[in-house]
Amino acid sequence: MTITAHPIHRLFETYALEITGKDIAEIGEARATIAPSTPINIAFLGNESHDQRINAATVIRQCGFLPVPIISSRRLKSKDDRDALLSGLVRAAHIERVILVGGDPSSPAGPYRDSLDLIASNILDDHGIRHVGIVGYPEGHPKIVEAALWDALARKVELLRGAGRTVEITTQYGFDAEAVIVWIERVRALGIDAPIRIGVPGPADVRRLLRFAVQFGVGTSAAIAHKYGFSLANLLSKVGPGRFLAQLGKRLAADDLGTIRLHFYPFGGIAPTVDWIARQKEAHRPAALA
Repeated sequence: MTITAHPIHRLFETYALEITGKDIAEIGEARATIAPSTPINIAFLGNESHDQRINAATVIRQCGFLPVPIISSRRLKSKDDRDALLSGLVRAAHIERVILVGGDPSSPAGPYRDSLDLIASNILDDHGIRHVGIVGYPEGHPKIVEAALWDALARKVELLRGAGRTVEITTQYGFDAEAVIVWIERVRALGIDAPIRIGVPGPADVRRLLRFAVQFGVGTSAAIAHKYGFSLANLLSKVGPGRFLAQLGKRLAADDLGTIRLHFYPFGGIAPTVDWIARQKEAHRPAALA
């Protein structure tokens, strides 16, 4: 008799993580609990150097995982700056995939206004990048109108596919499972069949979650508390994404929405996040049937 895995269990099989240059030691400390070849995104922070980004990619590769640098278009100062970073990443960590984003600055530091400009600059051909991640915003973006987000998403997919690249969409983290499903349905209705990684906040204390939520404009404190199922009375209490993923898994089990994976933003640290994932995988593992 065929055993069908719980939909949440299937999601946990191919998750991705994220790390910053300054926190890269966390990867080595947790490596025993992270599956080999797990993709690990490297955030592009304004207060970190290219050397830190290259070092992070190198450590990730040495630990047996897949380094995926995030390239912030508006933070690159010039073509030479772009090439110094990418050449260093390829030379030290043999990267073949990146995630392209616009970035936080309101004004570009160099010639690239957004990731469409970066794609047009031949960055992929110049550095042998075969797989490209782009970002989606199921709960909107605080500085970009919805129509522009959808237009940019469709144009990026078309350009990248036309250039012979494989594409994956990673979403900004959110707290509203229904909004995520509605967004994925619209992506598929547009004819975009690229794999989608749903951004999920890893377990962390309530105060930290709310701080990041406000920073990225993904909801008010009261709305997040209601959807995520925690109390605002104790900001130091720990909360995980179990309720969010249960709601998500239920909808994904009912609808065929293509290839869906998870990307964890480890706000509470890498080790607590992967430990939580391991416990959830075990809890949702299908029982052997006679």
